Amino acid sequence: MNTPRLKEKYTKSVVPALKEKFGYKNVMQVPRLTKICLNQGVGAAVADKKLVEVAVGEMTLIAGQKAVPTKSRKDISNFKLRANMPIGTRVTLRGDKMYEFLDRLISVALPRVRDFNGVNDKGFDGRGNYTLGVTEQIIFPEINIDKVSRIQGMDITFVTDASTDEECLSLLKEFGVPFKNQNK
Repeated sequence: MNTPRLKEKYTKSVVPALKEKFGYKNVMQVPRLTKICLNQGVGAAVADKKLVEVAVGEMTLIAGQKAVPTKSRKDISNFKLRANMPIGTRVTLRGDKMYEFLDRLISVALPRVRDFNGVNDKGFDGRGNYTLGVTEQIIFPEINIDKVSRIQGMDITFVTDASTDEECLSLLKEFGVPFKNQNK
């Protein structure tokens, strides 16, 4: 079985570059991408339960792995929401599927965003993780635009074992994520 292109890139070029930049003495100190979490909220699913099933199907196509519906935790009467109602979908990618998704995101999906000039570099959480918001799911080539009933956005979270945001930013830049402010 072929190893994903970005997995090879990580071992051959990303690890030595980060080792030199941060002065790591051991290869195991170099930050790694542990998982990518895709999350999509379907607020209109309160009125129409079929929307969650459609969202799960689309998310499964995008990720290449079965997505699961997320359920509400408590009742909120103002939103006509009951506990355990399906209101979104999520999927967590690890290993080879994670690297293949990252490759497709960087090389195919992000360049298809209208007026794209790089992703925002303010989505770090202070613990070495980065979240990117995508406003339209139709940027992914797996989605047939003719069959889409409604445009949905999603959050893509890159979970790393980096201890600081600076390490995470350097790791993602080495992978080729196009940030707006490349001069940092």
